[in-house]
Amino acid sequence: MRQSCILAALLVSSGACLAQSSVELYGIADLGLRATSGLSAKNTPATPGTATAVSSGVDNTSRWGFKGQESLGGGWKALFRLEGGINADTGTSAKSDRMFDRLAWAGLDSPYGTLALGRQTNLLSDALIPVDPLGKRDASFNPNINIAGLSNTAFGTHAFGRQYGPSGYADNFYRLDNTVKYTGNLGPWQARAAYSFGEVPGDAAASSSHGVALAYQRPDWTVSGATTQFRSREGMPLDAWTIGAALKQGAWQFKANAARNVAVTGTDKSVHQRVLSAGLSRALGQSLLVTTAWYAVRREATGLPDDGFDRGFLFVEETLAPRTTAYLEADYTVWRGDAAGLTASRPNDRHGTGLTLGLMQKF
Repeated sequence: MRQSCILAALLVSSGACLAQSSVELYGIADLGLRATSGLSAKNTPATPGTATAVSSGVDNTSRWGFKGQESLGGGWKALFRLEGGINADTGTSAKSDRMFDRLAWAGLDSPYGTLALGRQTNLLSDALIPVDPLGKRDASFNPNINIAGLSNTAFGTHAFGRQYGPSGYADNFYRLDNTVKYTGNLGPWQARAAYSFGEVPGDAAASSSHGVALAYQRPDWTVSGATTQFRSREGMPLDAWTIGAALKQGAWQFKANAARNVAVTGTDKSVHQRVLSAGLSRALGQSLLVTTAWYAVRREATGLPDDGFDRGFLFVEETLAPRTTAYLEADYTVWRGDAAGLTASRPNDRHGTGLTLGLMQKF
């Protein structure tokens, strides 16, 4: 009830502000009918068998938000953005404890760059935008988002089991609270730097994060990378980096990326993760786009067998209108080591397949 009241107030206030400044309500509603074998409804390993579900956000994460800007003169602008995830299949918020779990920041844009303060994506995520083979589609199942970008490190026996940086969640550090981020552009170069305050009394380093990112962008090719260090509340480090490239040739586009992170999880204990990925996409005519991608994830943890998985994707997207896209998605996963795990003492299927027919609408 409280969130509904806040939402109503925001909608009313946005209508009043629209006449005075540039304020926009926007979002995505993405729903699909998904059939799986050897996977649960949350795309985790499952015992052999098939299942069918209505899934939200397979192509692009369902979300809603507000963004706005106001000119301050002399090339300066004030900016803000508030964005929350939606489970469109159930109508619930992606995070029950936050209305704007994805983004909540305000900042200044100037001839010298953009400075933003608040809850923002980490620099690994920013670096992946132009070079992820899937174009950051299928966020809940995309290894570059989950492993390279650190949005979900909880699966299997190799879970980190704690929070690094001020994300607010254990095993998810894709977005960080209390973040100051600077973005500057100079010709084809784009540089970013960010610091996230842990806000732990008496220990400035605890639960903090800092990093840098650099990209070189040309019309037909891009190179993009980032490195970031996160700290747990106990001061244990998580070091991560990612680097990738994209090349466009006519209707074809090739993308590849490599990423690695190492987390100290206890005394003489650590978890190492690495992701290699590559993909190819081709535009067919004015409205059809076909994208294929492959990801290899390998993990090592102190005292445990190595594990990981290989995962392939196929996306076929048809643009029906400027804001409406129909899509067909297929995926295939092979679990390595003991990554498949057990369900009620029964071994899970070592192979998982999924097929989704969906519709995405933007507003």
